[in-house]
Amino acid sequence: MKTVSSAVKDIIEMRPFLLEAMIRGILSFKSLAEELREEIEYQTGRDVTQSSIVMALRRYSDELKTLRSQFIEPDINYEIAMKTHIFDINLVKDDVLLDTLHRVYHLVSIQRGDFLNVSIGSSEVSIAVSQKYKQQLLDLFKPEQVIHAQEDLVAVTVIFTGDFVHTPGVIYEAVRKLAWENINVYEIISTTSELTFVVSIEDSMKAFESLKSFLSLPSR
Repeated sequence: MKTVSSAVKDIIEMRPFLLEAMIRGILSFKSLAEELREEIEYQTGRDVTQSSIVMALRRYSDELKTLRSQFIEPDINYEIAMKTHIFDINLVKDDVLLDTLHRVYHLVSIQRGDFLNVSIGSSEVSIAVSQKYKQQLLDLFKPEQVIHAQEDLVAVTVIFTGDFVHTPGVIYEAVRKLAWENINVYEIISTTSELTFVVSIEDSMKAFESLKSFLSLPSR
């Protein structure tokens, strides 16, 4: 069975809002301990006291603060670009679909600034593309099984100058910022110099504001 400390860590790490609040030092450990007590007792398989949970929370908070104090802000500059009217579609992966994918690249005019990203997973294929190609894509993949499709999305892209790809924690910091603002991400696209989040149009400005300073340490 787990210890109280390991149960506390597992619970906090699975809840980004609690993790962010703990990093910022805005939690009441006593209130949180009482809130988490039942779940911790279930995970540890025994009765636990509120004081033992508070102690575990304090230790974990100190650990997080130590890690944050050792974080060296990377020598990376970046700017943010937004592209509106994005259509995102996810389809079941099969041989016929893969044979058809090359037609998508001929369809979309990248040279004119159109947006296209194709991600091939183990069981599905995701395509994010400029929305003006929506009907053509639906016609092209009409025989295929569509898992999910969403239009009126926005691609928020962080364009880096500096060694982004070899800097640990950059993607985590960006995702943490978006999670704190309760922003749902439809797609995450990463290259050696760009990090793109596809979000709803309603969340696009919040995402932009969140990412403007995502590499800056929170005040301690």
